[in-house]
Amino acid sequence: MVLLTMYSREIQEDRPEPVENGIPLQGTWTQAFEKVDLLSIHRPYSFPLPNGLKDLRIKEWESFTIQNERFYILARLCNFKFYHTAIVFFYDKETEERQVFSKLVPGYSWKMPGNLYNSSVESRSLGFFVRIHSWLDTKKIILELDIKKRGLRPSFTAHASFNLSESDTTPVALSLLFADRRNMYAFKALSAVSADIFSGGRHFHLDSSETTGLFSDFKGYFPYRMRSTWGTGMGFDSSNRRFGFSLAENQARDQFLNNENALWIDGALSPLPPVKITRSNGPESDWIIQDMEGMVDLVFTPKDLRRDIRTFIFSRSEYDNPLGFFNGKLLNAEGEELPIKNVWGAVENLILRV
Repeated sequence: MVLLTMYSREIQEDRPEPVENGIPLQGTWTQAFEKVDLLSIHRPYSFPLPNGLKDLRIKEWESFTIQNERFYILARLCNFKFYHTAIVFFYDKETEERQVFSKLVPGYSWKMPGNLYNSSVESRSLGFFVRIHSWLDTKKIILELDIKKRGLRPSFTAHASFNLSESDTTPVALSLLFADRRNMYAFKALSAVSADIFSGGRHFHLDSSETTGLFSDFKGYFPYRMRSTWGTGMGFDSSNRRFGFSLAENQARDQFLNNENALWIDGALSPLPPVKITRSNGPESDWIIQDMEGMVDLVFTPKDLRRDIRTFIFSRSEYDNPLGFFNGKLLNAEGEELPIKNVWGAVENLILRV
């Protein structure tokens, strides 16, 4: 008889910050930090830099993924210091209608908040408004979108509320090292979502009993040539339990000890092992996501591909973001197998030089 030893990861005691005495921590926690200030790291590079130059090397973003049986919504605000971007992507699975709203603004005009307990970030310009209000004091996160009609593009307005208490969710907070004094921080939470959407004169209400969302917050001294691949899916199993997963392959060290991979079933968190994400024939072919512990074995089949390639002064980004279906299986921390059959989700591949 073969005894299966499940992968496990130490969940550390809560800390107020992911930096202590000028040194970045490494680990996994289940509460958001009270403060995230990566500028407090002492000498992240081998040569001294003033805070202004150190700040230019920190990339940060917040994002939402929301979906039910019919709709998929992605909203993301990114601050790459030399420029910032905002994107909203809306997909109707029933009609296969897609709407993409995006903008790139040069300059360094705003920063992401240093905590998630009662703070907000917004991108506002003529005919385009996105606001994320993180309010973990009340276990809520609010998304507001208001995009005016332009040409053939219809207007799009949405208000969405993540309710972490309704799902009794255990979030995950991480600090992973790229070098001894350079790290990335991440916070992720899966929960029930209620939303109202107005698009092209139509109103849709997304009820929290059937709608799930993943909120993510990232900051880090990411490498100048950054490479990251993510996969995210969510839905309900045969027992009507809400589940979701977030899997990533990036450039952080020691990913067996700590990584950003997680599975939630009815709000319970299961940290997952490091994974390898491969796509042998480009972004429109199947993406294979597997680990070495037997807990992750997924195939993602694209249905709708969004590709974005941008060159801006001395920076360049290549971004693939197919929507589609996951099939395979996942195991939680107790060894329970969760069949994944035609589960809607998305994968992302980002190559960024900035």
